[in-house]
Amino acid sequence: MRLASRMDRLGTESAFEVLAKAKALERSGREIVHLEIGEPDFGTPAHIVAAAQAALDKGHTHYVPAPGIPELRTAVADFLERTDRMSTTPDRVVVTPGAKPIMFFTIMALCEEGDEVLYPDPGFPMYASIAAFAGATPVPVPLREENGFAIDPAELASLVTDRTKLLILNSPHNPCGGVSKPEQLEAIARIAIEHDLVVLTDEVYWALQYGGTHHSVLDLDGMADRTVLLDGWSKTFAMTGWRLGFGVFPPALVEPINRLVINSVSCTSAFSQYAAIAALEGPWDEIDRMAAAFTERRDVIVSGLDAIPGVSCIQPGGAFYAFPNVSDLGLSSAALADLLLERAGVACLPGTAFGSHGEGYLRFSYANSVDNIRAALSAFEKLVSELPDS
Repeated sequence: MRLASRMDRLGTESAFEVLAKAKALERSGREIVHLEIGEPDFGTPAHIVAAAQAALDKGHTHYVPAPGIPELRTAVADFLERTDRMSTTPDRVVVTPGAKPIMFFTIMALCEEGDEVLYPDPGFPMYASIAAFAGATPVPVPLREENGFAIDPAELASLVTDRTKLLILNSPHNPCGGVSKPEQLEAIARIAIEHDLVVLTDEVYWALQYGGTHHSVLDLDGMADRTVLLDGWSKTFAMTGWRLGFGVFPPALVEPINRLVINSVSCTSAFSQYAAIAALEGPWDEIDRMAAAFTERRDVIVSGLDAIPGVSCIQPGGAFYAFPNVSDLGLSSAALADLLLERAGVACLPGTAFGSHGEGYLRFSYANSVDNIRAALSAFEKLVSELPDS
């Protein structure tokens, strides 16, 4: 069977490939510590589950409007206002099955052959994959450790051409855990306005910041009408399996995005949208407890990585990923990640799973217990001590 040539441009997400390898090792009797998947290890809060059950009991099992039920779109707009993230109206909100469709639909609606898409590298691999699939040219914007893994506005400006159509931002950042500072965002906003760029700001980790206020390009004058906000329920509310995401779009994009929803998924499941309302409007105690647990785990994994000879790790400002520098160990990121899985029983991702600028780094998700993180650190340290010239 001959596939369409566009399939050659579509990448994948390595986390799921590593997960499959790790699960195969577990089936053979090996014990594996899973630090590869970016998924909270907490259950969905009970009041959210109860809202879904109640919605099923009430018969919310049929088609609903493509952009989401009106009650949820209103709840999203109110939530964004209440949390001081942005002021918007329900008609600009589109709800999708997971947050990935927001980036997919945005890129498909805007970009075509000859266009360029600027995206962070290291960065979520779907950015470049979807841009290439749409026929556009993905252009990596390097994130450097010495800059806290944030975009350098001067370097960004040097990469903009008359073909640049879209700029993708992500803060807090996957895989590096970096967060953007107000002065960086101000400079980025000036670049976007000067060159008439559309911005896609991926803020799915906005609630997971350590000791700081969330800052967004949407805070700046003139950006709301050229920026797409991507967010969802997976990370904030431990709802990865519910597949719930949303976007807030400039008015000119709302109708095209709705057409893409209709042509692809029709709508998002009805009963789950009532659970999403309960999440946005319900108590925040469990989210605070999750954030406190992630703070403890971050401190454990960063200090543990720094104690391993040849390894260093800057402290993440947000999300739940550590991105240690392992370049002094003398192995490629991919080779070291393979050794960690096969010999040490620790599943993680090479930095190159997130772009070429991730060489020399590994990504560990610390969405796991402190005991498991300590076990992984011990196994990593033992492996390093057994490497040649260690």
